[in-house]
Amino acid sequence: MTPFNLPKLIRDVFDPQPRETALFLVDLPTPESPESPDWQDRRLMAADWRAAFLEYGVTCPPILFFPATGANNGDLPLAGQMQKQNVCIADELAKVDIALAFTRYSATAPLAALAQKTGTLRVASLPGVLRRMEQTALAADYEEVARQADALAERLQRAESAQVIFSTGHELFFDLRFRNAHADNGRCRREQTPHLINLPSGEAYIVPYEGERGEPSQTAGEIPVMLHGETVLLTVKSNRITEVNGSSPEADRLRDLFAADPTRRNLAELGLGCNDCAVVSGVVLEDEKAGMHWAYGRSEHLGGTVGPSAFRDPSLVLHNDVVYAKDSPIGIRSLILTYPDHSEELIMENSTYL
Repeated sequence: MTPFNLPKLIRDVFDPQPRETALFLVDLPTPESPESPDWQDRRLMAADWRAAFLEYGVTCPPILFFPATGANNGDLPLAGQMQKQNVCIADELAKVDIALAFTRYSATAPLAALAQKTGTLRVASLPGVLRRMEQTALAADYEEVARQADALAERLQRAESAQVIFSTGHELFFDLRFRNAHADNGRCRREQTPHLINLPSGEAYIVPYEGERGEPSQTAGEIPVMLHGETVLLTVKSNRITEVNGSSPEADRLRDLFAADPTRRNLAELGLGCNDCAVVSGVVLEDEKAGMHWAYGRSEHLGGTVGPSAFRDPSLVLHNDVVYAKDSPIGIRSLILTYPDHSEELIMENSTYL
């Protein structure tokens, strides 16, 4: 693996130009989400990256701090602080060319919406990023990451369906009709505005058809989920999680989560992570770049139809990923894409791309 080179990453990913500006956003602990060493690490990391951008010749306003939302992809608060002065987050984002969010809770979805609103902003969202990732997924060859992500996105774009068999033997059919695939390929450059990537990068993704055309979605099957050593089995019909099967506390927790808002039952993503330097450690940001994953909840930021207005309350909005990479407790026995001419392609076997 190539040693981490932050100036090279800035150049390869952002290719910043003279007179461009970059704003760093950091969420802060709250009574509901208390301080931790990882949180402190992210604040120091954001400061170091900001210093590197300054050395690159980019103008950087003071770091914008805001209270943690407490939920992945929940709406951001309206206000934050820069040098202890209250500011409107949307207004500050409208002033800059690049935004980097070093957050505990993913801000990817609301930042994607704000990027679309400005029309010129490009964003790198780093939810849950840790310093050690500078020696793993952030140290990848991002030219190779882009090549693999683009190749997988091209296949997902052509596919009408995906059939997944998990290592447990359970099967899930993804209906991929009427959707566009995307590559989170580590490119966040000026010619791609508005634009948003995750860092570390390296995946192709698509939202399963959600039934909005009046024709029912064909996404159906069973999904095994490992939670704190307990396997919970989810039943899926018409792209919705209809049952949580199991008697463990983890199964009860999931039932409560879906009971709080039925929109959370929506299957929101099929993702194919392809960063060869990503390792599975329990941090979704990096785990999902190591292999296949799916998500439930909000989808409009990825090309679907389910946004915050579909939820009962803004506090209930979420988008949660579940990962099945090579070193995950549950893997992928096979993943087959089917194309409009009825031909099939075996993309993955035993959690490894072919």
